Amino acid sequence: MEDIKAAIAELQQQVAFLQAEAEARRLIARYMFLCDSPLPEAGMPAEARADAIGALFTEDAIWQGVGGAHGAQFGQHRGPAEIAAHMRKFYAAENPKQIFNTHYLTAEQLRATSAETAEGEWVQFQPWVYDDGSSLIRSSRLHVKFRKTAAGWRIANYRTENLFIGKLPDNWAQTLIQTSVLMTGV
Repeated sequence: MEDIKAAIAELQQQVAFLQAEAEARRLIARYMFLCDSPLPEAGMPAEARADAIGALFTEDAIWQGVGGAHGAQFGQHRGPAEIAAHMRKFYAAENPKQIFNTHYLTAEQLRATSAETAEGEWVQFQPWVYDDGSSLIRSSRLHVKFRKTAAGWRIANYRTENLFIGKLPDNWAQTLIQTSVLMTGV
């Protein structure tokens, strides 16, 4: 009987760790989805989008660009309100205005550190296209910590470090989505 109890306890812990990893994976995907332009979620204005991004973070969260280009450009922001304010800058920027940005995550190294915490590293690629036809591609490495809270799983620490930024030829995209209809039920 003790062997069965021990086996059940071990399985419960394994399931809890798998659930932690699944929640962290879902959360980082939602973050990236909300950061994409045009936003695949129809009808969400820029202000609401920034607030939705901020709501993915714990009250004591830190969002931080580290090292050369990312440290200088992005800085450090604490808590959902500061993180949302930081994100608003991207959606309000004009001259040139960003019209396309999609996040591609690769090289995932995600692990549960307990039943209520997880952390991981990813490599990210992002083509950025502006309304003046200019564009660039960015790559960065991410280190993200997640924590279960009373409000659900949230990002507790998000660090991004630039790997490279490269200029793409002007007007390189032959077709470019203007508005997403993916989430409209079409």
